[in-house]
Parts: sequence; C-alpha cells; structure tokens
Amino acid sequence: MRKAWALLGVYLAYMLEYRAELFLWALAGALPLILLGVWTEAARHGDFPLGPGEFARYFLMVFLVRQATVVWVVWEFERDVVEGRLSFRLLRPLDPFFDHLAAHVAERLARLPFVVLLTLLFFLLFPEARFQPEPLSFLLGLLLTALAFLLRYLMQYAVALLTFFSERATAVEEVFFLLYLFLSGTIAPLEVFPEPLRSLALLTPFPYLVYLPAALLAGQEVSLFPGLWVMLLWGLAFFLLWRGLWRLGLRHYSGQGA
Repeated sequence: MRKAWALLGVYLAYMLEYRAELFLWALAGALPLILLGVWTEAARHGDFPLGPGEFARYFLMVFLVRQATVVWVVWEFERDVVEGRLSFRLLRPLDPFFDHLAAHVAERLARLPFVVLLTLLFFLLFPEARFQPEPLSFLLGLLLTALAFLLRYLMQYAVALLTFFSERATAVEEVFFLLYLFLSGTIAPLEVFPEPLRSLALLTPFPYLVYLPAALLAGQEVSLFPGLWVMLLWGLAFFLLWRGLWRLGLRHYSGQGA
C-alpha cells in the first residue's frame, strides 16, 4: 500500500504540472456531446426506442464514462521498448503494469475538475438531461465504470506487449479502436442497432466498456446479467493473455541495456 500511495502521489503531482493539457484532453473526449445534439434532434422527428431526454442523459453518461476509462498505455509502452527505456523500468522491484496503472489513476483525479466544469456547462446547454438517478443504479454504474476502466486497460496493455515482437503495436490498437468506437455504444446506444448486430456486439468486450455502465448511470433498463459475466470473462481472458505475452516478451526483448 505504501508503494501504491507513493506512486499515485508522484504521478498526481506530475499530472498537475500540465493542467492546460489535461483540459484539452478532457475537451477532446467531447464527441458524445456532439452526437447528443444529432440524436436528440433525430428523436424529435423520428420513431426511436429512446426519447430526446433519454438520449441526452445517455450521451452525457457516455461522456463521463469515456472520461473515466480513457487509456493510452500502448503508446507509452511502445516508446519505452523502442527507445530502450523499459530496461530501466525492469531494474525496479515493480511490474511496469502497475507503474502505468498508477499514472492512469492519477490522471483521472487531476482531470476531474475539468470534467465537472464541462458537465455543468452541458446542463446549462441541455436542461432536458437533468434527472435524479436511482441510488442503486447509480452505484452499480460507478462500479461497472471502474471495471470497464480495468478491462480497457488490460486490453490495451495486452496489445502493447505485442511491441516485443513487432515494435508497432499502436497499429493493432488503431484497429481495436475502430471496433470500440462503433460497437461500444459511443456512436449510438445499442437500442438503435439492428438485432443481429446488437447480438453480435454483446459477445464482444466493447459494449461493456461504455454502453453498459453509461446506460445504468442514465437510469435506463438494462440487463445486468449476463453482461457482467461476459465482462468478467473477457477480463480473465486478457489477464491471461497479458501474463503469457509478458513472459514470452521478456525472453524476446533486446532493448538498450537489456
């Protein structure tokens, strides 16, 4: 616990040095707020399973969930391997997995004030999105948001370990990001998907990274089970993939100083 608090404190101080950059990062995740205007206007003039207010609340929660689950470890890890900096990390009695994880958690804490300001601005622009969340659904949504972050981090870290073998793991991540963008519920809630596509999407890990926690936080009726089991199953799969690629990768690693 002492190591965890020390790492978190160091990375939080580091992140707070770049407050203007954090604001730009938070602002860069405003795509759901743009899509909100598109879908609420469409709901006023078309036949959709959600009304304008429900679309507004959903996309607000998508914005908040994505702010809490954004991950960039693949770019950091790739640079560490290519530039040989991983060799120095390996000298420390701590798996780099936890080092990068602490940086991500610290960035969430440093980003929080900007997210709150953007949310208040959103409420001023879209008063129909204001609602009183159900306590149980809200708590479950927060728990699933934390699990979604861990799953997203595990997925990207496993992809990052491909750098040991290809040195361009970010190319693989870009393919995953396209699937994530369209299947996670970021572009549109799963209720508007055709039934075959929705059934297929629910078998992938992507809807559980955004749609499930966002829908719960927005107070929508969603099936918590088997969604949670699918989420945990994918988490276990990527955990095993991480451990296997890490062992194989260390044998293959030949960076500067290794």
